[in-house]
Amino acid sequence: MKSGWIVFAILLVSVTGCSKLQAPSTDLRKPATIKDIMDSMVDPSGDFLFESVVEIADETGITHKQPHTDEEWEEVRNHAMVLIEAPNLLTMEGRQVAKSHERSKNPQVELQPEDIQKLIDADRPGFIRRARRLQNAGDEVLKAAEAKDATALFHSIESVDKACENCHLHYWYPNDQRAQEAAKASGLDID
Repeated sequence: MKSGWIVFAILLVSVTGCSKLQAPSTDLRKPATIKDIMDSMVDPSGDFLFESVVEIADETGITHKQPHTDEEWEEVRNHAMVLIEAPNLLTMEGRQVAKSHERSKNPQVELQPEDIQKLIDADRPGFIRRARRLQNAGDEVLKAAEAKDATALFHSIESVDKACENCHLHYWYPNDQRAQEAAKASGLDID
């Protein structure tokens, strides 16, 4: 009987200790703002992908640029991974849009960070939904890169562009009538 209590005590200590080790931390550091993540991760990866497969027409004719080597496809894959993972960072609870001293570079068109923050806070599920669209577009890019399919890559990059523009039209420059009209003319569903 005494050994049964000892085994029970050991199990209780083990379970209690393990549950403390496995508990997720609620004290995650979030020094980067949404602007920081966009500037350092999303924009550079998006720009790289937009330039990875293009048709260039000039006086000499049409030149097709696309990845050819395993290394070039791996680079596309790496940038796709950034677009897949960045939305997880962007949507972390408590993540701020920008540092308090940062201001819009084009206030005639762009909202100020505190106005963007209010929009995000007022409809957090909408912000998460838009971020997931970027993730889904990144998944398409990843599949194209793994298949080494330049045509699929071209079409998946269109999905990246649409996901980015939809989010920007809602949060960054919703009052830019020219951008709104251009989006509608191109068939972009703005929500």
